[in-house]
Amino acid sequence: MHTTPLSTLIPSLSLYHHLCADDTQLFLNFHPSDFQANISHLQNALTQITSWMTSNLLSLNSSKTEFLLIGLKWQLSKIHNSSTSIDTTQSACNLGFIFDKHLSFFDQISALSESCYHHIRAVRCIRPYLDLHTAKTVATSIVHSKLDYCNSLYYGLPKFQINRLQHIQNALARTVVPAPKLQHIAPILKSLHWLEVSERIEYKIISHLQNYQYHSAFVSI
Repeated sequence: MHTTPLSTLIPSLSLYHHLCADDTQLFLNFHPSDFQANISHLQNALTQITSWMTSNLLSLNSSKTEFLLIGLKWQLSKIHNSSTSIDTTQSACNLGFIFDKHLSFFDQISALSESCYHHIRAVRCIRPYLDLHTAKTVATSIVHSKLDYCNSLYYGLPKFQINRLQHIQNALARTVVPAPKLQHIAPILKSLHWLEVSERIEYKIISHLQNYQYHSAFVSI
């Protein structure tokens, strides 16, 4: 309620934005040659936003304010070779998903792997006391849900990145069944009725497209 008026202020400053529960995100796209002009524009906007917050008894937490530049390597090289006093971060978390400057999602998959393998080890400890249905339900809720979260963003990543995600699913499947580490994974996934990671990514995209087409058709009627 306190920050809702920012939805009027920020567009007036020619910026895109998202208002989340506990933070505000500003977006600006530009050509590398226009870097200095756009950074000055962004700094001016932040000054006005800070002034608005101060006048409304709010405070901008500068220690939690991050600036992330996203682009191709040749684009970022032009920017980094220019003189600027702006400190940029290598990655930033957006709604629980880590974005890096090249959108490689390497940091995201690393953090996801650490979290998932932690839960897989926990499931492995209690697996002898669970029947197959319960083990499958637990695995789906605490690990597969993490693999599926925003997984459409993984589309088009190099195969070695997708393989890192597939290794997580393989370890989870062998824990649920249970099965030896070297046992071929395809029959295990089929018995659990689990699509492979790459197939789950494509399925998510297809589902989004189908829902979009349905709602578009509904609106046109």
